[in-house]
Amino acid sequence: MKPATMLLIAAVTAAGHTAGFTPARADVVRHPIPNSTFPIAQVVQVTGNATTYYVSGQVPPVANKDADPASPQAYGDVKTQTVGVLNRIKGILEGLGLGMADVVKMQVFLVHSAAAPMDFKAFMEGYTQFFGGPQPNLPARSVVGIAALANPGFLVEIEVVAVKDAK
Repeated sequence: MKPATMLLIAAVTAAGHTAGFTPARADVVRHPIPNSTFPIAQVVQVTGNATTYYVSGQVPPVANKDADPASPQAYGDVKTQTVGVLNRIKGILEGLGLGMADVVKMQVFLVHSAAAPMDFKAFMEGYTQFFGGPQPNLPARSVVGIAALANPGFLVEIEVVAVKDAK
């Protein structure tokens, strides 16, 4: 690069800073999982003109404490697990001052095998309790059939991205 060009770039950059213009920047805040040392963030928040929240994949709560914790009986069927996971996500979002209406992207993982195909109908029965009824803001969404999740009892895992206008 020629010295004159470098000098011009430096002058324009300096003039922008003295005129009150600063390069766009995003602040990233990582919210840890409460009371946990597990090495993932529960939420990653990126701030610009809007704030974006990346909620880590959530799995279902125990529905039957008497069942083997490594079995689906401990967590329920796909509909029960879907409702449990979405309630968990709802609670996380509410803790950040958000709601399900702020969800803009959802990634769903449903356990699927030839012997036990994923129960998409049951997933939708749970999902529509949160989206498409009284709460009309629908997220972009993907549903993926997978071989297994971290616990053999889990049939559903869901992660979301939520956005709140900075106004």
